[in-house]
Amino acid sequence: MLILGIDPGTRILGYSLLDNEDAHIRILAMDVLYLKRLPDFNQRIRRIFDSTLRIIDSFHPDHLAIEAPFFGKNVQSMLKLGRAQGVAIAAAMSRDLSYTEYEPATVKQTVTGNGNATKEQVASMLQSILHFDQSPQYLDATDALAVAYTCHMQFTNPLSDLRSQLLPSKNTRHKSTKKQWSDFVSQNPDIVQ
Repeated sequence: MLILGIDPGTRILGYSLLDNEDAHIRILAMDVLYLKRLPDFNQRIRRIFDSTLRIIDSFHPDHLAIEAPFFGKNVQSMLKLGRAQGVAIAAAMSRDLSYTEYEPATVKQTVTGNGNATKEQVASMLQSILHFDQSPQYLDATDALAVAYTCHMQFTNPLSDLRSQLLPSKNTRHKSTKKQWSDFVSQNPDIVQ
């Protein structure tokens, strides 16, 4: 299971790739797209789309885990973050890649046990869990890793809906849980009444 984690942003977008093979997780990539130098917002959005496609085409992840926009006081910032997130999701969907969105507090809770943890605390905890040497220059990269790690934790939970959706095959759209249940019932009439 290879998870692409994205922390969306229109100035700096963090991304990471977390591989889970034989119950061993390792970081394949962790970096940022530095978008501040692009003066036009439309150019930034286009770069997010093109770069997300390039990452997907290079690494062939099984799933995209993306952080939901933070609902702060500045509505314009939230709208821009939503556009960045939407463009990254659209790029993933154009490659038939499924995705899961995670609230920032859920990611922080999963990684640190505290839904109000700082970016520095999240980075420090990830460094301890995943044993990487150096913190990246921008915490957006470790935020993306935290989203991928949250997805990994959800995937490895045997009771998770995400696990059942992703197990059948690589890089394909999966049946809904409702359809899977009806298939199970029709194949096992003696068990389910």
